[in-house]
Amino acid sequence: MAYSGPIGAGAMVAANSSTTVRQVVLEKECELRIEVAETPLKLRLLSGTAEIYGTELPPEIWLNIPPNLKFAVFTWYGATIEMDGATETDYTADETPMISYVNVHAVLEGRRNRAKANATQEPDSSQGPRVIVVGPTDSGKSTLSRMLLSWAAKQGWKPTFVDLDIGQGAITIPGCVAATPIEMPIDPVEGIPLEMPLVFYYGHTTPSVNADLYKMLVKELAGTLERQFSGNAEARAAGMVINTMGWIEGVGYEVIVKKFHFLLIWILLVHVDSSFNGSFFLFFLQLLLHAIDTFNADVVLVIGQVNVMFPLISMN
Repeated sequence: MAYSGPIGAGAMVAANSSTTVRQVVLEKECELRIEVAETPLKLRLLSGTAEIYGTELPPEIWLNIPPNLKFAVFTWYGATIEMDGATETDYTADETPMISYVNVHAVLEGRRNRAKANATQEPDSSQGPRVIVVGPTDSGKSTLSRMLLSWAAKQGWKPTFVDLDIGQGAITIPGCVAATPIEMPIDPVEGIPLEMPLVFYYGHTTPSVNADLYKMLVKELAGTLERQFSGNAEARAAGMVINTMGWIEGVGYEVIVKKFHFLLIWILLVHVDSSFNGSFFLFFLQLLLHAIDTFNADVVLVIGQVNVMFPLISMN
């Protein structure tokens, strides 16, 4: 299972750390948040429906979860979950961002349908949504990306997942930029399939080591995908979801909300916050702008702060 990072904010209803077989009843629109201990955990769905980051759990089939991982089991209508094994902590939460996330999915679904309808009549309007997800480190960017991809695949689309986060390497290994089509909901245990990944090896886990090389590889990746899309109307209409590094912190959100138009806004805001590392932020902002421009991203999702929990920014 390849899920990591924070599970999100929410009210703690119950918590424990035990090694006994136990059942947890989840009310509708609640989730069970789990941090696995040093030994594997077995988990299964006893009743109702539930999902792990966009992928539905099969009923009454044990899933073997590797040690030391954090993940969440969410239900829209209610479910009973059974666990066998040790956890560092597990608790239920009734405050989650899932409503916002699924609303974004609905917006993207509408764009895909319009793109498909225009494929034969208006080729210039046949491009599906190109979504780029930004936010601080450990804000849940990878989790949201997986949800959007799995939900789209469940509807019959084959969106392209683009991973620019060289620090984690969700598709292959850290130090690479990569892309792969997602043809079915992402397996909650096995993770992203690796049948046809497109991979460029950068060799470092931070872009500051060689920013020019990083940008060149991003450009090559985008160019290769564009050539593939030009001959594949289905993939073009399905669009892509682009996961980024933790580039945007603090004042960076203000620049995102302003649609990146004026660097002068960044300069003024830096003067307001004297503790902010402006040069460091500017470097990562330049890389982010490069990614948005190179992939022609038309939707920017910003997550990770309460005051801008989930603004959806269309750049059309």
